[in-house]
Amino acid sequence: MTSQPIKRRPRRAFDWSTAIIGLLAGAAAATVYWRDGSEHFIAILIGDVSLFGDMLPKVLAGCLIGAFVTLLLPRELVARWVGHESGFAGLLIAALFGCILPGGPITIYPVAVAFLAMGADAGAVVAFITSWTLIGYTRALVWELPFFGPDFVLWRIAMAVPLPILAGLMARMAVKAGLAKGASE
Repeated sequence: MTSQPIKRRPRRAFDWSTAIIGLLAGAAAATVYWRDGSEHFIAILIGDVSLFGDMLPKVLAGCLIGAFVTLLLPRELVARWVGHESGFAGLLIAALFGCILPGGPITIYPVAVAFLAMGADAGAVVAFITSWTLIGYTRALVWELPFFGPDFVLWRIAMAVPLPILAGLMARMAVKAGLAKGASE
């Protein structure tokens, strides 16, 4: 069984969003240094470096999970169930998987990118992410039930159920209209 290599978008040498975030971080750091002095600046810098060190292994693990998903699931299966020709059922399947898949954004986003790379369409991936965000059972069990009780949680989930499907349909329309050029490539 020979699998085709994943077609990747070419990377640009310069990314404006990274430059803007870098400028904002630099301006904030200079402001803290000027306003509060070097001791406070160093304390914040050490805290940020520590946070970076804590998050890096998690981000790497999430990326590995996404890479393993592309190797474990057959491309044809993903394309058939949540690909361009999957129709409304593909959105339902993607929303269901988003609802039941545990994990945080460090896990979910690499899996979503892996689905895109394996032939899922943008609408299905949007339904997947939206479902995980709005309906994800782990957050409901761990956080919402203890604080709000079952009535509130059930009503909130019932009201949120159609939203991933609507978001997926809107993403498909955007791709057809050419508005989401990067997601369709």
